[in-house]
Amino acid sequence: MKKIAYIASECVPFIKTGGLADVVGTLPKKFNKKEYDVRIIMPNYMCLPEKYRKKMRYITHFHMDIGWKQQYVGVMYLEYEGVPVYFIDNEYYFNGFNIYGDVKWDIEKFCFFSKAALSILPGIGFQPDIIHCHDWQAGMVPVFLKTIFSSNPFYSNMKSVMTIHNLQFQGRWDIKTLQEYSGLPGYLFTPDKLEIDKDGSMLKGGLVYADKISTVSNTYAQEIQTPYYGEGLDGLLRARWQSLWGIVNGIDYQVWNPETDKAIAKNYSIKTYKKNKVANKLALQKELGLPEDPNAYMIGLISRLTDQKGLDLVDRIMNDIMTDGTQFVVLGTGDRRYEDMFRYYQGIHPAKLSANIYFSDELSHRIYAACDSMLVPSRFEPCGLTQLMALRYGTLPIVRETGGLKDTVIPYNEYEGTGTGFSFANYDAYELLNTINYSKKVFFDNKEAWAGLQKRAMEQNYSWANSAKIYEQMYNEL
Repeated sequence: MKKIAYIASECVPFIKTGGLADVVGTLPKKFNKKEYDVRIIMPNYMCLPEKYRKKMRYITHFHMDIGWKQQYVGVMYLEYEGVPVYFIDNEYYFNGFNIYGDVKWDIEKFCFFSKAALSILPGIGFQPDIIHCHDWQAGMVPVFLKTIFSSNPFYSNMKSVMTIHNLQFQGRWDIKTLQEYSGLPGYLFTPDKLEIDKDGSMLKGGLVYADKISTVSNTYAQEIQTPYYGEGLDGLLRARWQSLWGIVNGIDYQVWNPETDKAIAKNYSIKTYKKNKVANKLALQKELGLPEDPNAYMIGLISRLTDQKGLDLVDRIMNDIMTDGTQFVVLGTGDRRYEDMFRYYQGIHPAKLSANIYFSDELSHRIYAACDSMLVPSRFEPCGLTQLMALRYGTLPIVRETGGLKDTVIPYNEYEGTGTGFSFANYDAYELLNTINYSKKVFFDNKEAWAGLQKRAMEQNYSWANSAKIYEQMYNEL
């Protein structure tokens, strides 16, 4: 039996800020229990929901050197849906209402977490064959494994995988501080190891020392080897291209299922979407105070409101999008600039735009079920889950051809009658507008073609089962 430890800073259902949590919480459940023993190690944040904290049981505790000081390391345990989860306990690091905050503090916290995650293994009686580390918060794990832990025979045969969920976030700080927090020797902070532009980078350390590197789509794996998308690490990633895998994320097909979804107004399937999807549109229009019109073209946008998501393009063409017969529903929080932008446009177009500047999982289900199209015009997108959920609900994605968006959405071809959505190539506001206008034309003028697009979208399979098979291949190579 292969033994695998997932080490990550967040995991559904316990705590989530992004897609990383979905991967860590869902993927371990998809492996065959007879062949794989997969366990998760994550921090025991004070802000975890009380219902999970009450179920945890104490396993062990000890003190560990980290930098120049000694810190308490406790281990709490909970089995969730058949997967063992270990929570590293330390109130000094994991208190507060948010899991991320001040960058310098986060770097100290996750240096501690990375070392503690390896240190607890003998105490919990788990000797994994593979340690699968996620993003910069676990970036020091492969470094520690190959340096200060390498002389201990308990760790000598362990292999590591480093998964990049978003290369933009690297855990960078000045070398002196990073060396102090990690307790690593100075010779590791050189350009061929942890140094980047005279700083230290925790993610770079992970990418240098891991046995395999993976990221969350094929196209993103290619893109990050170029200067434009490489965030200063493209040279390293080109050098390690033979170890780099692009494996597209999946979604949970039980949670995201229009046939059984309890959050939506009327359930529908691939057989009944033509009739029943409209009922969801009318229900959402009523809920959000928009004019109830079954023939309106409803565009959805469910996103973190940040530059990465292409919202500067949307800002430039917003008045052009809001033509007669169009409604626009926004859900998400993020940069103040974009939150205020959508509020402003709602003030100008109150009958056409509903700006919901908060996040609600239940409302997101209703938006996927109600909308005709879903806008994802990202500047870059490692994988993206929005378009996968949209496809599942027969809501056609309008995407920029980058990263996972390019890998998962087939652009409509009116001559061949193929495609599952609409796409544009250049990061340009008017190219985006032309694509939206083209989708409107198909929606209003060719109902048959639109229904065909919806059917093909709903036939796609981006469940975790497919992705898990490719992860198995990578583990087998190790």
